[in-house]
Amino acid sequence: MSDQLWSWALTLIGVSGFWLAGRKVWWCWYINIANQILWTTYAIVTQQWGFLVGVPIYLAVFVPNAIRWTRDHHTDKEPDIEKEPVGDPS
Repeated sequence: MSDQLWSWALTLIGVSGFWLAGRKVWWCWYINIANQILWTTYAIVTQQWGFLVGVPIYLAVFVPNAIRWTRDHHTDKEPDIEKEPVGDPS
């Protein structure tokens, strides 16, 4: 894959992940995490080792956000037991 294609792909995927985060799409962090795999691959293939420094830093932000947003997403979908009617309505 050419450097030009790598640059465009990494940029578009990264911007997409952040754009989705701004729209509060809960699974956006998984796109950002996957993009770090691509950054790691790019760094190794092109021997640009400096990019490897950023990967754990970005993951330190993306992984906790993925866990938190996923938990919040699943919590929001659970029925609220306290609001359901209890007992005989008559």
